[in-house]
Amino acid sequence: MTRFIDRVVVHARAGNGGNGCASVHREKFKPLGGPDGGNGGRGGSVVFVVDPQIHTLLDFHFHPHVVASSGKQGAGNNRDGAAGADLEVKVPDGTVVLDDHGRMLADLVGAGTRFDAAAGGRGGLGNAALASRARKAPGFALLGEEGEVRDLTLELKTVADVGLVGFPSAGKSSLVSVISAAKPKIADYPFTTLAPNLGVVSAGDHTFTVADVPGLIPGASEGRGLGLEFLRHLERCAVLVHVVDCATLEAHRDPVSDIEALEAELAAYTPTLRGDATLGDLAERPRAVVLNKIDVPDARELADFVRDDVARRFGWPVFEASTVAREGLRPLIFALWEMVSAYRAAQPEVVPRRPVIRPVAVDDSGFTVKADGMGGFVVRGTRPQRWVSQTNFDNDEAVGYLGDRLARLGVEEELLKLGARPGCAVTIGQMTFDWEPQTPAGVDLPMSGRGTDVRLEQTDRVGADERKAARKARRAEGSGE
Repeated sequence: MTRFIDRVVVHARAGNGGNGCASVHREKFKPLGGPDGGNGGRGGSVVFVVDPQIHTLLDFHFHPHVVASSGKQGAGNNRDGAAGADLEVKVPDGTVVLDDHGRMLADLVGAGTRFDAAAGGRGGLGNAALASRARKAPGFALLGEEGEVRDLTLELKTVADVGLVGFPSAGKSSLVSVISAAKPKIADYPFTTLAPNLGVVSAGDHTFTVADVPGLIPGASEGRGLGLEFLRHLERCAVLVHVVDCATLEAHRDPVSDIEALEAELAAYTPTLRGDATLGDLAERPRAVVLNKIDVPDARELADFVRDDVARRFGWPVFEASTVAREGLRPLIFALWEMVSAYRAAQPEVVPRRPVIRPVAVDDSGFTVKADGMGGFVVRGTRPQRWVSQTNFDNDEAVGYLGDRLARLGVEEELLKLGARPGCAVTIGQMTFDWEPQTPAGVDLPMSGRGTDVRLEQTDRVGADERKAARKARRAEGSGE
C-alpha cells in the first residue's frame, strides 16, 4: 500500500573531527627532529539536497536518523587525517526545514538547492601546528570537535500553480484526471483522496501544474477531517479554485454557503511561508469557482441559477464544468493559465541575497562570567567552550596550554574582578575544575618533560599526604609519645 508522508522529524548528526597527533620526528643521526604530528580531519556535514525524483518524505518516516562520517586522526610525519565525507540527503522539491522551535530555516525549491543541516566538527591540531617560540616541541595535541546535532522538522509543500479546494466528493480528483494525465483514485464515497495529487495541464503552448488536496470540511483548520494535514500544500499555489458540487443531495448545503465555509477555513489557517514576499498570504491569491457536475440536470439548473449570484458576491470568475461529459473544460484551462501568468508577472522579481559579513568587534571578549550562586563561576562563550572540548585533561601540558589561552582571552582577569577565590569551582562547557589564580599563564615556560607543565605542580595548597602526616604528628604529640 502506497503511503504519502509530508511531515517528519529528522535527527541529523554531523561527524566528529579527528584528533590531532602528538609525535616527534625520529631519524638516525637526528636526535632533535622536532614535532611532526599531523592535524585531524574535519567531520562530515549533513546536507539536504533537492532531488526532482523524490516526491515524498516516506524514507525519513522509517529512517529518521541521518549520521555523517567522522574525520580520521592525524599521524606522524606530518600526515593529516582524512576528512569525513559530507552526507547528502535527498529531499523532494518544496521541502521546508524548521528547527525545534518551529522557526523556518530553509525553503528548498528548485532542483539542486542545498542546505547545510548540521556542520561537521573541526579536526584537532597536531603538535607540529602547535609549536611556537615558547613550546618548541609540544608533547600534546588538540582533540577534534564534536559534530553538530540537530532535530529538524521537514514539511513538504507541493509546488503547484493551481490548487483545487472543495468539500469531499466535490469532483476535484475527477477534474484533475480529465485535464491532465494524472490518474488519482476516484470513488463515490467521501475522503477518497488521502494524499495530494499533482497533474500537469497543457494550455496551448503553455503548461502549468494543478494540485488536488483532500476534501475540506468546516473545522478543518482546527483538526477536523484531513484538511489540516494538507492545507500546507496550498501555500505555494498561485491560484486557488473552489470546486463546488452542484449535485449534492444534502439539503443544508448550497454553492454560496460551501464557498463561505471553505474561505473561513483558509482564513483561519496560518501558513509557514507567510513571510515569503514572493507568495504573500493565502487571502491575497486570486480565486476562481468551478460549478461542477452539470451533466446532472438538477445540477445544471442550480449552476445556471447561482452563477451570477456567486460572481457578484465574491467577484471571482465562475465556470460551469462536467468531468463526465467533458463540458466546459477548455475555457477553464485557458482561463486558469491567464490567471497564473498574471499572478506570476505581478510578483516582485526575486533578487539573490548577498552574503552579509558581520566581523566581531575588536573589544568583544567573546565570553561571559557569572556566579552560580554556590561559590563558583560559570564561563560561557564560543571560544572558551570550544577550547575546553579540544583539551585532553590527562595531559598536564595540554591543560597548561588551555590556561594560557584563557588568560590571553581575559577569563582570569574577569574572575579576579568578580571576587573568585583560590580553589573555587569554575565551569566551562562540560568541565568543572578548581581555579588556581597564582598559576602564571601566558609566559615563557621552563623546560620540563613532554606532556608535563611545572606550573601545575607549583601550588601553596596543602595536599592530602601532607594533611595526613600533620594529623599523625598531632596525635603523637597529644598522646605524649
